[in-house]
Amino acid sequence: MTTEIARVQGALDSAGERARSLQTVYVYQAPVRLWHWVNAALIVVLCVTGYFIGSPLPSVQGEASANFSMGYIRFVHFAAGQTLVVFFLLRVYWAFVGNKYSRQIFWLPLTNKTWWWGMLYEFKWYAFLVKDPKKYIGHNPLAHVAMFSFMVFMVLMMLSGMALYSEGHGIDSWQYKLFGFMFSLFTSQTLHTLHHLGMWAIVVFVIVHIYAAVREDILSRQSMISSIVSGERLFRDDLPD
Repeated sequence: MTTEIARVQGALDSAGERARSLQTVYVYQAPVRLWHWVNAALIVVLCVTGYFIGSPLPSVQGEASANFSMGYIRFVHFAAGQTLVVFFLLRVYWAFVGNKYSRQIFWLPLTNKTWWWGMLYEFKWYAFLVKDPKKYIGHNPLAHVAMFSFMVFMVLMMLSGMALYSEGHGIDSWQYKLFGFMFSLFTSQTLHTLHHLGMWAIVVFVIVHIYAAVREDILSRQSMISSIVSGERLFRDDLPD
């Protein structure tokens, strides 16, 4: 009996030590989390509708004049695109009023040598060349570069999308006056092609993004997926420096 009590007490002590070693830091504020999930939903809608705009439905039932399927698809695409622009502008606003992690994806600390070293280390970590993951409260340096690049790319996608949308409203519309400059850089057909190729680039990014988040949640001793739900990043063992 004494041995059993000692074993149970030892297990409880061990569990207590593990519980004390779990620490959380509030990283992603509610507006950032809301933007992330709204942005994710809008990107899914835009990619699905964008695919059908580029590769229209082969046929519809009944007379073509009695159907407006592609019109509805285009409407949903335009609505989702404009909503994406609005939420992006709100996200930029929050970068100024939110915590320091809310503005991380909008700038790169290019003069910080430690950041460059961390980016190289993270590259080795994702390539399975090192075994010990580093811990970061915000984005790690490699993810930082990826998210910053994605934001720049999304700006280009929004500019090209709004420019293509302005074509339907004519050169006298406010949309064309704001975004028509894109046609001085590219022809309409080229812009259509680049915008469509950009959709596939976003699909690839989303796949890599999800893979990296799941991999970090499994292999590193810090939470990733739950962080963008609760806002808190959980660290097992010690906190990062």
